[in-house]
Amino acid sequence: MKVLTVLGARPQFIKSCMLSKALKLNTEINEIIVHTGQHYDDNLSNVFFKQLELPKPDYFLGIGSGTHGQQTGKMLSALEKIMTSVNPDIVLVYGDTNSTLAGGLAAAKLHIPVAHVESGLRSFNKKMPEEINRLITDHLSYCLFAPSQAAIENLRREGIVKNVYLTGDIMHDAVRYFSSIALEKSTILQDLSLSKRNYYLVTIHRAENTDDPKRLKSILEALQQLKIDVVLPLHPRTKSRINHFNLTDSITSPHIKIVEPLNYFDMLTIASQAERIVTDSGGLQKEAYMLGVPCITLRDETEWIETVETGWNHLAGTNTQEIVDSVMKSQIPKKSPSIFGNGDTAQKIVNTLVNKKCDLE
Repeated sequence: MKVLTVLGARPQFIKSCMLSKALKLNTEINEIIVHTGQHYDDNLSNVFFKQLELPKPDYFLGIGSGTHGQQTGKMLSALEKIMTSVNPDIVLVYGDTNSTLAGGLAAAKLHIPVAHVESGLRSFNKKMPEEINRLITDHLSYCLFAPSQAAIENLRREGIVKNVYLTGDIMHDAVRYFSSIALEKSTILQDLSLSKRNYYLVTIHRAENTDDPKRLKSILEALQQLKIDVVLPLHPRTKSRINHFNLTDSITSPHIKIVEPLNYFDMLTIASQAERIVTDSGGLQKEAYMLGVPCITLRDETEWIETVETGWNHLAGTNTQEIVDSVMKSQIPKKSPSIFGNGDTAQKIVNTLVNKKCDLE
């Protein structure tokens, strides 16, 4: 069975690491990996392949930055050529990036079945490009691997009920597998002179926040008002927009530690030891829950509604005072239900692919 995997962004590398390990153990499956180059900064791309011991991509497209249309169009053209040449039995895509959409579209137009890992997520905000990507990909997919019961229900409401599998979240596999390794190998806390539970980890990268000067300024003003150290790994897009909007003074407070994008071990370590996580990242919201760290989300809605319902995640939007209040007043809930599975998602996906093999032939 020939599986062609399309990757392009940091979270996908982490998820793919766990599934590629499981695929490699199965002699019936041959995986071919395509890296679109959507994330091309070394700390957002190459270092993850090295650190997680991911197989070297069979194809690297080097697409780089651009508008959504430019990125997706270039990927479509390149992926179509590769798929025609490789002729895979199934194309595997992850999450909600432009790489996900391009992989799904290219395969569907060539009548190649698509398997979508992390299907069924919905923010119900169609202004988010990620929402469009996941909606279209789910409706194109042959196999849909849902991380939670809420995702299953979202698909059902859209009439998607065939070949939908509740597998748990593959990021949970990675967190369980790498947490202790990261703590052992990372020196990030010492490097930044940080102590456990005495700092906040903050990430900002969503276009809705970075491309709106009012929203971005409001978030940065909130960070200035926080009382303990703030660690801010600065995404290239965010750095560019801060400079463009002349907001550099907003991140010059002594307690705000600006760092370059972190590798996975450093990020996992700094997230697991933080007092709070403040983010607009969908993946980090989820990791915060898995690591038992309260999260404040810089958005008006979230795909991970279960984390809000259990009290571990607070939607603060981008209002300065609301962010500060949410950070300062949030409490650690007494319970943490296992809403993302048991850390065996990769094996469940492999078992399903092997069982579906006869339907693909």
